[in-house]
Amino acid sequence: MIRTVLRIALCGLVVPFVTVAAQARYTAARAGDVVTLRDTREDVTVSVYLPVNKAYEMVVKGHDVMRKPFADVAAFKASPGGMSGIPLLWPFANRLDEQAFWANGQKYSFDLSLGNTGTGPIPIHGFTNGTTDWTHLETKADATGAWTSSRLEFYRNPQFMKQFPFANTVTITYRVANGLFEVRTRIDNLSKDPMPVAVGFHPYFQLTDSNREEWTLAIGAKTHWLLNDQTIPTGETEPVSKQFADANNIPVKDVTLDDIYTDLDRDALGRGAVSIRGRKQQVDVMVGPKFKTMLVLSRSTLTPSTATPSRGTVAIEPMAGISNSMNLAQRGLYKDLQSIPPGGFWEESFWIRATGF
Repeated sequence: MIRTVLRIALCGLVVPFVTVAAQARYTAARAGDVVTLRDTREDVTVSVYLPVNKAYEMVVKGHDVMRKPFADVAAFKASPGGMSGIPLLWPFANRLDEQAFWANGQKYSFDLSLGNTGTGPIPIHGFTNGTTDWTHLETKADATGAWTSSRLEFYRNPQFMKQFPFANTVTITYRVANGLFEVRTRIDNLSKDPMPVAVGFHPYFQLTDSNREEWTLAIGAKTHWLLNDQTIPTGETEPVSKQFADANNIPVKDVTLDDIYTDLDRDALGRGAVSIRGRKQQVDVMVGPKFKTMLVLSRSTLTPSTATPSRGTVAIEPMAGISNSMNLAQRGLYKDLQSIPPGGFWEESFWIRATGF
């Protein structure tokens, strides 16, 4: 903190007049197992629970932007592996079409006795959400922003490696700067073979100036993937224009979605976006170039937030590739599966921007 002392001349003497404390714009504070990142100028606060390295709250000018299906922080800590905050979906996002995945032309079957991929035919959401294997690296703030970083040493967990035998680490940095909340992910491949990247995240968002029936969606994409009755892409696509007459003005009340979009419209920085709009408020989820997919989940039966239980939520999910991307790539039905060479890494960000609050 910088202190400025103002002085005035009085009868030939210089005497102190007032002391002003200049508050830092960005702050990062740790209290036990919770880190709070703050942009004081834009009044944006993000809270992160370190044991599972999950951002569970984003508050903008006193308004909750993310769904909070828990009564208080103690309730969240008691069950941090649910679909609250920003869940990490790794090593695969959303659904696979069997209890196995393909990589480098080889099939890897899951061990169902471990129970971390479920017991049914459709594994979902990976198996790292809620793990306490994270190591906190740093929490800092300077003139450019406030951030906290933690690393998951995936390769140290025998159950993880049994299901996905590619040694890797995942480092996630949460950062608040210029009114934006950034989630930056780095995945390092420590194995001797190329490693497929099917990472994703599953945050739910809400507006507080109106109910869900009044919201509109803007989906900036060109391609919509057709799904089977298990919500898994068939490999067939259609133009988004065939699904919506105006993809920038989709009334939420008129649609039920669990849909996958690619070929995102990109700005000059290579960012694509999906937005929710209310009367005045708007939440934009913006993704960097390596997040090639956005999944939008919107239906009236979604569990509401305890903060605004009558208003509803919408999930906007950044993903490196479509659901079941590893298996569809093996069949030649998906061409954009990303891979990390041995000793290499994959790194990308998405950002949450809230305006009109």
